[in-house]
Amino acid sequence: MKSDSIKKGAARVPNRSLFKAMGYTDEEIDRPLIGVVTAKSEIVPGHINLDKITEAVKRGILMAGGTPIEIPAIGVCDGIAMGHIGMKYSLVTRELIADSLECMATAHAFDGLVLVPNCDKIVPGMLMGALRMNLPTVVCSGGPMLAGHVNGKKSNLSVTFEAVGAYNAGKITEAELKEYEDHACPGCGSCSGMYTANSMNCMCEVLGIALPGHGSIPAVFAERIRLAKQSGMQVMEMYRKNIKIRDILNEKAFENSLTADMALGCSTNTMLHLPAIAHEAGVKINLDLANEISKRTPNLCHLAPAGDTHMEDLYYAGGVSAVMKELTKKNLLHTDLMTVTGMTIEQNLKLAVNKNPNIIRPIDNPYSETGGIAVLRGNLAVDSCVVKRSAVAPEMLKHTGPAKVFNSEEEATEAINGGKIVKGDVVVIRYEGPKGGPGMREMLAPTACIAGMGLDKDVALITDGRFSGATRGASIGHVSPEAAMGGLIAFVEDGDLISIDINNYKIELLVSDEEIKRRKENWVKPEPKVKSGYLARYAKLVTSANTGAIFEE
Repeated sequence: MKSDSIKKGAARVPNRSLFKAMGYTDEEIDRPLIGVVTAKSEIVPGHINLDKITEAVKRGILMAGGTPIEIPAIGVCDGIAMGHIGMKYSLVTRELIADSLECMATAHAFDGLVLVPNCDKIVPGMLMGALRMNLPTVVCSGGPMLAGHVNGKKSNLSVTFEAVGAYNAGKITEAELKEYEDHACPGCGSCSGMYTANSMNCMCEVLGIALPGHGSIPAVFAERIRLAKQSGMQVMEMYRKNIKIRDILNEKAFENSLTADMALGCSTNTMLHLPAIAHEAGVKINLDLANEISKRTPNLCHLAPAGDTHMEDLYYAGGVSAVMKELTKKNLLHTDLMTVTGMTIEQNLKLAVNKNPNIIRPIDNPYSETGGIAVLRGNLAVDSCVVKRSAVAPEMLKHTGPAKVFNSEEEATEAINGGKIVKGDVVVIRYEGPKGGPGMREMLAPTACIAGMGLDKDVALITDGRFSGATRGASIGHVSPEAAMGGLIAFVEDGDLISIDINNYKIELLVSDEEIKRRKENWVKPEPKVKSGYLARYAKLVTSANTGAIFEE
């Protein structure tokens, strides 16, 4: 076993003595050493319960004959970081998590890994680090939050942001606003809609690196604890059968993930994280592949923010397995792939049933014949940009309007709250990309204010930054090349007409080539917003959003 390098033979007496210093017995040291990488903290609702999940995973490992060894991982709460400088430190942690996992797993010669994340960047960060190690690996997250209830309706995090917009527009009172604050997020778990965290946890199940049920079993259910114990047992089964993470995460598995992504209507952030994870697996995802898959994959779910249903509804309807089963009816998935169960996808789906066709539409009666995400190209985004098509009102799928240009999220939010955005406008927020931000902030505050004011069916937003999975409306992010790299978004001026045609995957700045050339000749590249610390180093190394914002080789 890999851990023999730190525990076998006379030369390893010093190493073993340090194990003894921690209370490990000879029997424990002699067993396979399984790293349990946990992101437990007291600042992330999705992670506040990970101590219970971690303990259950450890019990499963012990029951199956391994020695669990708990190690930590960091994690930023996007909701708490939203709307201020903290959001610059969200995406950038993905690489820190991957690097730290690589360091810890290599230095301590683990024989296998169980990853215990829950929220946004933590899931892909752990997977990226684990792929570098190529050990038997299982993901077991903390599970989704239950929906809240406000004014007799199910509620969630995104409506709290929209409530701020409604309050600023005079549509609700301060007391009504407090109701959202107190009751929209009722307890632990990753926020209750199909936001980025739940999108990535669903993707883990589709990829086959997590057990069936992983994507949708609520955080507070005992079934989640049982799943965690089973995950601990299963990593030992993988160890005995020598099934490693790269045996599971191959090119066909990523094609499956993009297909299910379209059917579920996942967050646009999957278009950052899936290419980045694939890169560590030695697989290249060209975003044009996403459109090819989208054209043949129907959208079957309208979970919040696209609709009024939540992760608990998906769970009761049969979960991710039921969505996958619908997709197999038109042979849209590769079902012969190995998974962490030790069985193929086809075998895993044998008992899957769609229990509620109102939550998971049958494949012959989809919300749309095309997938939930679209990748657009045009002179404004030569290397692509991304929109969550399933959360766009039909009247905004094709739109031409005048630009209102802002060089930061703060400028845009101030203008929106100040009533300076009107029907028909195209809000452009630039210098918020991976390099320009730096850190590619999510723009939930401005998009939610637009929605709260009732303008989401009349106003588009375009940015070289990104949007939260909780964002709805014609919100187009990941514009590449970004403004800081001299992309055309840097040269847009107030009043320029921008044409958006989502179903035809096009986005164009309607300005003559001669005028664009003149503007470029007069362009002065702005000074970096951050000149020291980790963000400055990150900005020097990070690549474009269309690559998954990975580091340069």
